[in-house]
Amino acid sequence: MFKSVFELFRNKTTTQEDPRALELATAALVSEIIRADRETDPREISAYKTLLANHFSLSDQELKLVMDEGRDKAEQAVDFVQFTKVVNQKCNNDEKQAILLGLWEVAYADKSIAPIEEHMIRRIADLLHIPHSQFIKAKLSVTE
Repeated sequence: MFKSVFELFRNKTTTQEDPRALELATAALVSEIIRADRETDPREISAYKTLLANHFSLSDQELKLVMDEGRDKAEQAVDFVQFTKVVNQKCNNDEKQAILLGLWEVAYADKSIAPIEEHMIRRIADLLHIPHSQFIKAKLSVTE
């Protein structure tokens, strides 16, 4: 047992960063928004695909892989910090704002925003250090 714990820590410190870390972090955050209201709408999935395709240069196969991996990572996660940390390290304010806008677009793809979706997007925006005014502007730009 101690050997497996030791291996876990050793592997964590010696592995290279995934070159798709930003794509996976973004996919995981979007997956969390889709899962938030416990109702997966096909329009949300379509908006999810569009968001990833527009923000990242991915082939159809890579897009499916990133979506699947992002969903898996989201299901295993206990918080958003591991994902927002990657976004904060790799993105400037405009790129973070674009991700926030994408979260709103996915949440509103079914023409309604559940309170839990809004709460989760607010938490993500806080972790991305996005001011409340930009949070509201992004929401209004999607819902109006």
